Amino acid sequence: MSQDSKSQDNPNADVAALPFEAAMKELEGIVARLERGDVPLEESIAIYTRGEALKARCDALLKQAEARIERITLGADGKPTGTTPLDVDN
Repeated sequence: MSQDSKSQDNPNADVAALPFEAAMKELEGIVARLERGDVPLEESIAIYTRGEALKARCDALLKQAEARIERITLGADGKPTGTTPLDVDN
C-alpha cells in the first residue's frame, strides 16, 4: 500500500506524532474557522474530524504529563522529605 492510499484511508494519521503545542495550535485554528462559519460543509466535516483527533492527542499528552508530575512532601519542620505521585482527585 502506498503512502498516498494510507493518507487517504486515515488523513489524520500524522496527529499521533504531533507535539502538544503543535496539536493545540492547529486545534485552535480549526475552532476559529468553524466559529467563523465560512467553511463549506464538506470541509467543515473534514476539519471537525481532524479537530477531534487533535483533541484526543492533546488529552493523551496531558494525561501522560500528569502521570509524571510528583508532589513534594514536607516534614513537620517544613523541609522537603521526598515526593509522592500527584493525586489528581484532590
